[in-house]
Amino acid sequence: MKHFKISSKHIIHYLFVIVFFTGCNSSNKKENLDYYLENGEIFHTYFNIKYEYNRSVKEEIMEALQKFDQSLNPFKENSIIGKVNNNVPVTLDSLFINVFEKSMEVSQKTNGKFDITSSPFINAWGFGFKDMDNVTPEKIDSMKSFVGYNKIRIENGIIVKDDPRIQINTSAISKGYSCDIVAHLLQDMGIENYMVEIGGEITMRGTNEKGNCWRIGIDKPTDDSSAMSRELQIILSICDKAVATSGNYRNYYIKEGVKYSHTIDPQTGYPSEKDILGATVIADDCMTADAYATAFMAMGVEKSVEVAKTIPGLHYYFIYVKPDGEVAYMFSDEFQQFLVDKVDISQAS
Repeated sequence: MKHFKISSKHIIHYLFVIVFFTGCNSSNKKENLDYYLENGEIFHTYFNIKYEYNRSVKEEIMEALQKFDQSLNPFKENSIIGKVNNNVPVTLDSLFINVFEKSMEVSQKTNGKFDITSSPFINAWGFGFKDMDNVTPEKIDSMKSFVGYNKIRIENGIIVKDDPRIQINTSAISKGYSCDIVAHLLQDMGIENYMVEIGGEITMRGTNEKGNCWRIGIDKPTDDSSAMSRELQIILSICDKAVATSGNYRNYYIKEGVKYSHTIDPQTGYPSEKDILGATVIADDCMTADAYATAFMAMGVEKSVEVAKTIPGLHYYFIYVKPDGEVAYMFSDEFQQFLVDKVDISQAS
């Protein structure tokens, strides 16, 4: 495991993934194949999907994404997750079940630091799908009685809750899974080279049109809340993996002079105060990468490193605060294989 120091003392932002998309047509055509780039908006975020094929498959991609949206979009009352939250009888589909089961697995691995039932806390702090309420210790304590991954389960194909007030929000895992769903679609069509990016989470297979692994740029942390000024800190080269990031860098708000992070500790009900400012996770699938990137934010460096060692194929890159207040970064030994370039961060300010 590698540790490094960053000289910046005022970092409030973390990593922003920049996908390097080049021209849509390849100069190395084979069998009438071209590289196509599809983009648009889904799940209240943007997507960019690039792949090598003999025609555009955007229609098929949108159909898959809309099916996913109908299953796991908590903002839609008639979605499956919406009906689950409103205690309306509904037949669960495979998309919901897969996300639910992976969520339970990650919750157990992280000792509850990842918990899709923490939706009431997320809403209370203004990051969910309902309006923010005034937060008081009494309200947080009252919510704890109907928050907890061990209070909800699937039995005989239906959701069973210990308390009807239990709400779930899979936003910390579902974007990653949506990348995997599109990736599976492309693979089933015989597409070998592609990159699927949805809301900053990315799944990659094969190579780009130059025959190289896909390149991903990660921003240097800055104090620029507008995200107008960006410098790359590292560049990753990835062929057959998925990447997800989580960090207290853009999704936050300030109320009465206090900054509230979007990372909520599901065990305390309050914004996380752990030492990790942001995490990039590489895994075999994006659903796994997405979930653990979120969980690590609430776990802190020491516990995150311990858990990461138990997940085959998982690699991490952390920005964190040392006990003396210095900001530093570390990455797992095997993460280094994906580094193709690195900006000198000793001059960060």
